[in-house]
Amino acid sequence: MMISGRCAACKSQRRRCPSDCIFSPYFPANDPQKFACVHRIYGGSNVGKMLQQIPADLREQAANTLYFEAQCRIQDPVYGCAGIISKLYQQIHTTEIALAKIQTQIAYHKLQIPQPVVDSNFNVLSTIEAESNLDVLPAQSSSMGEFQWSSQAKLLGSIKFDFQ
Repeated sequence: MMISGRCAACKSQRRRCPSDCIFSPYFPANDPQKFACVHRIYGGSNVGKMLQQIPADLREQAANTLYFEAQCRIQDPVYGCAGIISKLYQQIHTTEIALAKIQTQIAYHKLQIPQPVVDSNFNVLSTIEAESNLDVLPAQSSSMGEFQWSSQAKLLGSIKFDFQ
């Protein structure tokens, strides 16, 4: 039921707005652009039919969804909402790869830095001697790049993407 005047749909279609207008609760007169977008993509008659087929408690959400999808289709006529979803999946994928790299680096650094051992017979001099002897040891053949690659491959192998 309209409080005053016609709804945006009735104004757009230049008709009288009945008291039981299906559009009036979802396309108010103060937001004519909302109905204009939906009308441009779906057509006013089709939107009215869709709203009538949906239970009354879901109509507002449906009208807002139609508006969002229409805006997306106007901005990106080829992909519409699917383009946004694709971009979001790409961002998730990129972020997961970055996270895997960081987790690999953390694991690598944990292996490189000896963990402090709590011992009541802790001898500072023997620790310093042990650290100075590390300089004499030959370098290992495995590089950090190889370590990162194998850890990332294992992590990425366990991630499942569902693109339906």
